[in-house]
Parts: sequence; C-alpha cells; structure tokens
Amino acid sequence: MFRRKLTALDYHNPSGFDCKDETEFRNFIVWLEDQKIRHYKIEDRGNLRNIPSSGWPKSFEQYLQDVNCPFTVEERQESVDWLLGLAVRLEYGDNVEKYKNCPPATANEAAKPSDPLIHLDSDNPDFKAGVLGLASLLKIQRHDDYLVMLKAIRILIQERLTPEAIAKASQSKEGLPVALDKHILGFDTGDATLNEAAQILRLLHIEELRDLQTRINEAIVAVQAVIADPKTDHRLGKVGR
Repeated sequence: MFRRKLTALDYHNPSGFDCKDETEFRNFIVWLEDQKIRHYKIEDRGNLRNIPSSGWPKSFEQYLQDVNCPFTVEERQESVDWLLGLAVRLEYGDNVEKYKNCPPATANEAAKPSDPLIHLDSDNPDFKAGVLGLASLLKIQRHDDYLVMLKAIRILIQERLTPEAIAKASQSKEGLPVALDKHILGFDTGDATLNEAAQILRLLHIEELRDLQTRINEAIVAVQAVIADPKTDHRLGKVGR
C-alpha cells in the first residue's frame, strides 16, 4: 500500500514496512519527522523520539493534530498514507530544480490513452461525498486519495456487479454425491447418526474455507490492480510547504 511513496522518499525498506508492528511504526514516524516533514524544531521532537514510552501514543496523537492530519491514531493506515503524501509534497518543494529537470515522457508513453479518472476534480466536495458514499455502500476501506478509492470502486463494480457477474453468481451449483464412509472423521461420538452429521459439517466447513480463499485471492488481485498503478500522482505538483 505504501511502497511507491516510501520508495520516492528513499525509505530503507519500502517493500517490507509493516505499520502494524508497533516498534517499526514508531521508528518510522520518528524517521519521517526527522528526515522529511520536519514540522517540529529539533528540540521539540523529544516526545516522539521516546519510542519505548507508554505516553508515545498521546504524543503521536498530538503530532497528527499539529500537522493538521484529518485522521486519528486509531486510523493508522490512513494517517500513515496521509503523512507520506505530505512528506512527498514537502520533498518535492525542497528539490524543485531537481525534479523540474526530469526527462519528459517518451512519445510512446504520451500516445497511451490516459486514465479518465485523472481529469476529475478530486478536491470537489460533491465528488468526495459521492466517493465516500459509494465506498461505504460497497464496504471499501477509506483512503486519503479519493481517486484511489474511486478506482477500487470501479474494479469492484466491473468484477462483481456487471450483469454477467451477477448472472454467474446467481447460477445454482449442483452438488456431487459424497460417500461419507470414505472420509475419516478423526473422532467418535459414540453415536452413528452424530458421527455422520459431524462428517457432513466438516465437509461443509471445508467448502466454506475454499470459497473464502477464493474471495481472498480476488481481493488481493483487486488491491494489487490499484496500488501497482505506476502513474504519477498529479496532486503532488504543489510547490513549497
């Protein structure tokens, strides 16, 4: 989820960063403030740098408020993504000349059809409200970038809510006869009827697990389709802090 922004910021481990690891997360926040954001004066960063402290979450909560982050400490992924976006914008502002001299896209790249979503005004309040409403309805996780959320919505609709996908999902599945005596239960209840019922429940549970794995795989593919998009985030073109 964060790999591209971490790579742009020269983070030492962009592919392996885990914001759920408490120690790694706290060290990352300190690195981000010390090296990239630099909102606090050096002498005011003591509370954030005191990583083992039990009061660190409070310090982080205050930090989010001080940098005007719209997310809370409980929304860890969202706040990390927002802080990374801020750091990228500041990094660009500090190195305008360096990035101004980057070579333009080649003719072949320019000829590729552009994503229609790139032309939307992602700062429009009506647009934001509409995307949030759809994301909530479809149970898609919130993201600081509303265009990313819209792409996730588009993928879900294309894969799950087209007439073809609905028709396929509505098709009844015919079961195959199963010989229960060929499946070992692994324990004995002392009652033949209960043993048979337990075997049936176990087979149904295995079928549910297979269906769950399929859904997990589909979710992973959908997420990868969003986060692996190499296009430049056009919102980062703001110069200065």
